[in-house]
Amino acid sequence: MSRPRRIVLIRHGESVGNVDDTVYEREPDHALSLTETGRKQAQEAGGRLRELFGGERVSAYVSPYRRTHQTFHALGLDPSLVRVREEPRLREQDWGNWQDPAEVRKQKAYRDAYGHFFYRFAQGESGADVYDRVGAFLESLWRSFDDPGHPPNVLLVTHGLTMRLFCMRWLHWTVAEFECLSNPGNGATRALVLGTDGRYHLDRPFERWCTPEPYGFTG
Repeated sequence: MSRPRRIVLIRHGESVGNVDDTVYEREPDHALSLTETGRKQAQEAGGRLRELFGGERVSAYVSPYRRTHQTFHALGLDPSLVRVREEPRLREQDWGNWQDPAEVRKQKAYRDAYGHFFYRFAQGESGADVYDRVGAFLESLWRSFDDPGHPPNVLLVTHGLTMRLFCMRWLHWTVAEFECLSNPGNGATRALVLGTDGRYHLDRPFERWCTPEPYGFTG
């Protein structure tokens, strides 16, 4: 097995939906583009990633949304060093089709009261649903490490909630631990780095907005 030295997750740059939630009435979530600020965020992140990867090869997986494709393109990685694939299981949490902003705001309030992991949006997904498909992707990713020539770097271009759930699944966090974490900012990264102990460690924590309140001994 050829495990990569690092698995880097990056959230897409700022999208038009991040600055104007009425756009969801006119455009589907998957079709939203980056703003000019979002492109600059991705370009700046690309500079940091090129320095991090150096001349090493990268296996990249990109959510099928327009803003994640645009983010990947703006990173400016050397195409001769990057093997890139679109990965639908890394998409954003589904909130339903042709969203009504007022209804979404109401459902987000319900989610905050009910719990981000378990609350399922009408005609959409819960955090637990996203966790399941991210877990299925993780199993596929792990099998790819059987290739002795696997690149030493993995890059996932995805979304904030998906990033948190991927780390939750990989690092075996409890639901209570997940619930207390905030999404990273647009264009922000987190990296799982392979340590000398043979285990992956998160390079820096997600910010917390509350203290975990576990139900039992697993917390």
